[in-house]
Amino acid sequence: MEPTLSPTGYAALTILLLPLAAAVVALVCPCPDPERTANRSIGAIAIGFILSLGLFFFASDKAQEINFNWLAVGDLKVSFGLLLDPLSKLMLLVVTGVGLMIHIYSRGYLHGDRSYRRYFASLSLFTFSMLGIVLANNLFMMFVFWELVGVSSYLLIGFWFEKNSAADAAKKAFLTNRVGDFGFILGIILTWAALGSVNFTELASAVELGGRLADKSAGFSVLAEPLGKIFQSTSWWLVHPNVLVTLVGLLLFMGAMGKSAQFPLHVWLPDAMEGPTPVSALIHAATMVAAGVFMLCRIFFLLDIPGSHALEFIAWIGGVTALLAALMALQQNDIKRILAYSTLSQLGYMVMAVGLHAPGPAMFHLTTHAAFKALLFLGAGSVIYACHHEQNIWKMGGLRDAMPRTWWTFLWGTLALCGMWPFAGFFSKDAILAAALEHKNIPLFVLGVFVAGLTTFYMSRLVLVAFCGNARSEEASHAHESPGVMTWPLVVLAVPTLLAGAMGIDAFIAKALPSEHPPHNEGFLDNLFAPFNHNILAAGFGLLAVVAGYQLARALYVNADRDRLPEKIGVLAKMARDRFYFDELYEWFISVTQETLARVADWVDRWIIAGLLVRGTHGTTELFGRALRLVQTGSLQTYAFLFAAGVVLVLAWQLLGNSPTH
Repeated sequence: MEPTLSPTGYAALTILLLPLAAAVVALVCPCPDPERTANRSIGAIAIGFILSLGLFFFASDKAQEINFNWLAVGDLKVSFGLLLDPLSKLMLLVVTGVGLMIHIYSRGYLHGDRSYRRYFASLSLFTFSMLGIVLANNLFMMFVFWELVGVSSYLLIGFWFEKNSAADAAKKAFLTNRVGDFGFILGIILTWAALGSVNFTELASAVELGGRLADKSAGFSVLAEPLGKIFQSTSWWLVHPNVLVTLVGLLLFMGAMGKSAQFPLHVWLPDAMEGPTPVSALIHAATMVAAGVFMLCRIFFLLDIPGSHALEFIAWIGGVTALLAALMALQQNDIKRILAYSTLSQLGYMVMAVGLHAPGPAMFHLTTHAAFKALLFLGAGSVIYACHHEQNIWKMGGLRDAMPRTWWTFLWGTLALCGMWPFAGFFSKDAILAAALEHKNIPLFVLGVFVAGLTTFYMSRLVLVAFCGNARSEEASHAHESPGVMTWPLVVLAVPTLLAGAMGIDAFIAKALPSEHPPHNEGFLDNLFAPFNHNILAAGFGLLAVVAGYQLARALYVNADRDRLPEKIGVLAKMARDRFYFDELYEWFISVTQETLARVADWVDRWIIAGLLVRGTHGTTELFGRALRLVQTGSLQTYAFLFAAGVVLVLAWQLLGNSPTH
């Protein structure tokens, strides 16, 4: 269909294309003054943020679509389309708002870097890619932007590619995500084959009607029948409709496992810290890692099809990820890696919420987490900048007095992350714990509360060691507050870190996502105490975990000159410090499989291809040539004899062949 652009459509298209224009101009029309490149990128996302605010507050909550015909192959019709609904409006605000603060912060943090222009070009490309995921109205378009996010994150993580560690981290992130994306594209293909469309609105209608758009017959059983003919009766379980819908859900979830770094594809995220700190904030806050959770919420109706068991698997993968990452964070000493593992753990919470049939709380936690985690990463960058790029917390100390603005904002971010009332993180984390109780999933509720206590413990450890006590190094003793271009974004992000939980965001999300107990926006003051009225057990245990975690950290780390935890937990501390040896396990597995494959390939190449086929053909031809060369003597008598012999043989064949039979 031909698009008819309304003012909201023009605004959405402008938000999407402005960062792309900034990236293209930065690369194609380089400016001698790198500051102008930065200003163009900042201006593009600032305009996008203003337009996103307008859409959020003034555009209708009714879903609106814009479609540009892209390709048609048989029954497959794909459009370049935009979908504007409450879910995408909220994500637009999150991505452009947090992204704007990161862009402004980057202007000061990367000042003087010789690749300043390349950095902002990559940053704008990343923003364009993420906005494309947010606005996509079909799975194929989402996948295109999904891959663009992977490419641009590769460029940003490996920005300082002169360092081997940065180059390796970029490759690790790229390759790990390809594993998840392979499953994602398979899930997209199976979804189209089963339901006859890739458009989100049409897919939701098909699922609701229990049919397939192409012929209005029984959804996934249409795909099960031809697959059954392929697999025959011995593999009936592979193509049973219930198994098929579960398989499709899990394949789609694989995309989220890669982007949102869920176990066992979690290993790339901590190494992504090799990129500049603003990149870490961009990837770990509202953008790349949030893409997986957003995708799960967008396609939740495909995961919740009757007969599918995908959500149960998703819930436990999220819970295991949250626990593993929290345990790993206990013994990390790099300030950015602690926050990276914290991101992994919080993403586990979000994925667990989706698996608990609670996509609303998952999006709520994604939104609040975007603000306070961006604040924490940018605060960590301020600390690193002031300490002359020292990242080990045991070489810091005493920064509270030297960096008051960074200290207070970082403390607010920490309280929000731990889930302390009335900070934003308390409300969204409480909603997830309440969902676990409401679905009577006591094991996941206990796991969630335990992880909340671990979160408070390792974040209190970070704050007490890095900011309190005495300076432990020359760099820390001479630290001073970062420039205003880096600290004012911290102040701005501190506002939603404190207020976002009680602003009614959860009620806004409920307009787009199914909810068994939709929240009601009754005003800021009423929302402040809503969690206690909704589920006192979830709120109470959540706060109890915060208090317990802080008291334990306080006993171990106030004025500490070394880490006393290894003395308490023994070998578990070493395992946590070494990340439970997942990297070593994967390295061993890849080396074994790759080496075996290489040896087999070498044998086939050496003996089958080069030996039997190439040399065998060559040897046979050479032998035939040598035999033929024997008759090429140059003697006329020999040629005459051979000619006569040939004539005799022909005559004999003719005479014998035509003789009468008796």
